[in-house]
Amino acid sequence: MQQEKAERITITLPPEMLASIKQKVSTGSYGSTSELIREAMRVWQKKEEEHDARISLIRNRLQQSMQSGEPVALDAVFGGIEKLHKRRM
Repeated sequence: MQQEKAERITITLPPEMLASIKQKVSTGSYGSTSELIREAMRVWQKKEEEHDARISLIRNRLQQSMQSGEPVALDAVFGGIEKLHKRRM
């Protein structure tokens, strides 16, 4: 696999985030701040992909639902629920 050319960027972080990063690097959890940031980006990217997949699934289910049979008026549905409730009471 060919490695892509990396590009250097500058970011500004609040002091508590920077301290947390420096602490993780100093204890050996990560080899460098860049390594930690790359790992954080991988986690974020995976979260975004999972979110996009969930949204796509919801959209597909809504589309299938819209195409499954004739629509029923909301008043008719609630009317039926009320009748069922009265019979059970």
